[in-house]
Amino acid sequence: MLSRHLSPYHQELNEFRLAYSRAGAIVGAILILSGLGLDYTLYPDEFMQLARIRVLATLVVLGVYLMLRRTSLALVWTNSLTLLWLSVPQIMISFMVWWTDGTSSIYFVGLLLALYATGILLPLSFLENIAFGIFTYALYFLACYFHPNGLADLGRFAGYSMFIIFSAVLSSFCTYFNERGRANLFYLQRQVAEKNASLQETNAALAEVKGHLIQQEKMAALGTLSAGLLHELNNPVNYSLMAVNMALKETAAQDNASLRECLDDAREGMQRVQKIVTDLKTFAYQKPGEEGNRVFLLEKAIESALRLTGYELKNIEVSLELPQDTHVRGDEPAIIGVLINLLTNAAVALRTAAQPTPAIGLRAHSQDGRLHLALRDNGTGIAPENLGRVFEPFFTTRDVGQGLGLGLSVSYAIIQRHGGTLRVSSDWGTGTEFSFDLALASPQA
Repeated sequence: MLSRHLSPYHQELNEFRLAYSRAGAIVGAILILSGLGLDYTLYPDEFMQLARIRVLATLVVLGVYLMLRRTSLALVWTNSLTLLWLSVPQIMISFMVWWTDGTSSIYFVGLLLALYATGILLPLSFLENIAFGIFTYALYFLACYFHPNGLADLGRFAGYSMFIIFSAVLSSFCTYFNERGRANLFYLQRQVAEKNASLQETNAALAEVKGHLIQQEKMAALGTLSAGLLHELNNPVNYSLMAVNMALKETAAQDNASLRECLDDAREGMQRVQKIVTDLKTFAYQKPGEEGNRVFLLEKAIESALRLTGYELKNIEVSLELPQDTHVRGDEPAIIGVLINLLTNAAVALRTAAQPTPAIGLRAHSQDGRLHLALRDNGTGIAPENLGRVFEPFFTTRDVGQGLGLGLSVSYAIIQRHGGTLRVSSDWGTGTEFSFDLALASPQA
């Protein structure tokens, strides 16, 4: 339809005009019939003839109103249909002027009312309103000119003509400013809508920043808590480990296989606790030492991590896409630990998914003086309700005894200590990707 080719402003304006035109047509029909009382008072002898004219005019206006109710047609022809029903009362009133007293007829006032209505209430355009004013005066002139008395009372005719012309000018003046006001209002609404859309994007970005800040607060809170407990926990662990090692050297332990096995189990348990304490130290003390800003090859760190996780990655295809130069600055052992954690988590996810062709891909690229590394698996992904919690301390989806849920929290802190961010994205049912960035050894690389 033609309405599809209209600009947004003109399409909205047409809808606005349509609503007002429908309401105006109903009010116009009511006012036309209400004039029967005026006809009976002023011209009782001509009442029946005038009544027939009013009823006919009312039926025509209502017919146009029904056409305005057909939205698909009305939106295209709104202005034409509005001018059509507006012209009906003017024709009717001009006929009454000719039928009654010509230049002396009081019905000319009805022409003025219609002109004011078009200027103040009905949303015609400026040019349409000027045309309507000329049309109205032409009807009045013809009604007076062809009256049996013609323009005999020229003074009265001139006076009434001036009223009609002044009303038409005033109506056009009002229409001009109404039209400008509607246009300004439309564009203001568009600007507000665009700003609201921009604010929604800003709010989304702020929500993401807020999430990162909350995560940092959680990391700092656990770090503060861990720092106070480390000394209290580490000392008895070391004492116990030393005692077990000394007991293993005793003759009784050497001669008793069962006792030696129990002591070995105890030592293994103490060593596991010691590793947990070490992880907590990494998280609690986030200031890098002298060894924390050395240049190393990230490619070699990846190879080391792959060797250390060789058993977990058995039967999993691992692919590498690395640039030629992967020299970065940082704490190589800590980054290897992060890679081991990410590779182990990916292997567990792939085993859980029972993927027929399990695969892990590592790819890196340089950008803005940093080397960005992404590790992606083709497992089942992370459930949406868990995605925002993966870096929370002690959060884990594994069974009891399979992990404390500290691995990703510690890794997050390590990457943050290197000036980067550990990120996660996941498509449920498709796979998961972890990514982080490290400073390049040379900004030109």
